[in-house]
Formats: sequence, C-alpha cells, structure tokens
Amino acid sequence: MVSVLVVDDQPLVRAGLTALLTAAPGLEVVGEAGDGAQAVERAAATRPDVILMDIRMPGVDGISATRRILAEAVGDPPGILVLTTFDLDDYVYEALRAGASGFLLKEAEPPSLLAAIHTVAAGDMLFAPTVTRRLIEAFVGTRRVAEGPAELEALTAREREVLSLVATGITNTDIAGRLTITEGTVKTHLNRLMAKLRITSRAQAVVVAYESGLVSAARP
Repeated sequence: MVSVLVVDDQPLVRAGLTALLTAAPGLEVVGEAGDGAQAVERAAATRPDVILMDIRMPGVDGISATRRILAEAVGDPPGILVLTTFDLDDYVYEALRAGASGFLLKEAEPPSLLAAIHTVAAGDMLFAPTVTRRLIEAFVGTRRVAEGPAELEALTAREREVLSLVATGITNTDIAGRLTITEGTVKTHLNRLMAKLRITSRAQAVVVAYESGLVSAARP
C-alpha cells in the first residue's frame, strides 16, 4: 500500500484528488494540507511514501516545503511529485533542484497521475512527457554553465559516467547494459555519488549534471 499526502491550497482540488486516490487500489491518503507549513507538519506526522505537492501556495510555498520535508525526513524520505499548471515554469525547475522527484501537469488524466504516484513511490523520477527537453533548454541551456559543486571533483570516473547516464533519463537497468555492469552496482554507484553531492533524488542528480556542464543541455 502506497501512502499519500495531498497538498494544495484549493479545497476543491484537494477533495478531488483525495477522492480519486481513495478509490484507487493500492493507494491510501494519510492526510491533506492546504499550505506548505501544514505540509511540513503533516509529512512529519504521517511519514507518507509520496507527497502530491502544489507549488504556488500562500505563505510557505511548495519549493520551501519540499526542502524542509526532505531535510527533516526520518528514515527514507518521501517521493515528492509536484503538480503544476504550467510546464515551463521556473518554480518547477527550482522544485527539482530542491529534491522533488518529478512533476506532472494538473491537466493530466487520472491514470497518468496514478501511474506517476507509483513511479515516484518506487524511487524513480518522473517528468511529464514531452516537456523535459523544453524545461532543460529553458532553465539550463539559456544560463551560463556554473562551476560544478566542489563535491563533483570527488566523484570517480565511473560515478561520473553513471551521473551522465542518469541525466539522460534512462533506467538503472539500461545504465547497467550500457556500462556492462550489474544493476546492483549501478545502484551502489548512484547512492555513493548522491551522498558525495549531498542530494536526495535522481531529479537533483539530473539538475547537477546539466548545471555543472557534465552533460550538455544541447543533448538532453
């Protein structure tokens, strides 16, 4: 059973999402929150597997809430799935930098939302199809490439290879095939590089890879 916390400042939207998830097999809604501050409190109290996070909310917004929830998480952190009205939205990009596992447009069909929740619960990242390249081009490709974090220098050659491949969006299984190593070895390299970079999600790894220039925004 995947436990879900629903965060949105619009009561009707929260009610609709809660009704949809409650009716879906394999999902359990463990709470709701109307703003970021409530989200932080209820995430700590309920420890959900996945949080559906609205970005634009009064008071504490979804980005700040995401940072706080992941920083304060006890044990395995929740997967945070950002729901947004606009695909090319700087808020979305900042949410990914903060550690969100991915994003989905609010106009998505219910089956897509349910599948996205299970994807994030499994530890994978989720970007709305067709907009990933545009997001990267808009918010990375148009910026001057910054120097990578100092921790990037601590990565081994193999860890850099894994990070580069993660940035393309392929799975651990595909990475293992490309590098002729086991999937377990890929996970080990990924866990080590994420620890060195002080990040908690694959989405953050993608952002670091592009912002540092390790991967070119011209070839997402």
